[in-house]
Amino acid sequence: MFADEDLYEAVENFLPQVSEYVSSHGGGISLLGVKDGKVYITLTGACGGCSMSLMTTKMVVQRKLRELIHPQLEVINVDGTPENALPSDVYKK
Repeated sequence: MFADEDLYEAVENFLPQVSEYVSSHGGGISLLGVKDGKVYITLTGACGGCSMSLMTTKMVVQRKLRELIHPQLEVINVDGTPENALPSDVYKK
């Protein structure tokens, strides 16, 4: 697919387009890192604790990044749960 460094750069470039929806709801998106085709983000502001954050992550952020970058990307919202933890070896700038 992509080297982690290349994927990080691509996501970083397209994230402003993707974050428009989140911003319209009083939230924000922070890119935490990438690893093996997985993009690790955190939702902030009003979206951070929202019960719809999983839907926002998958149906808005992941869908748009798949359109713009690669159809097999997976976006994970690092939300404090063990299954959504940030790997220690994730690529980040």
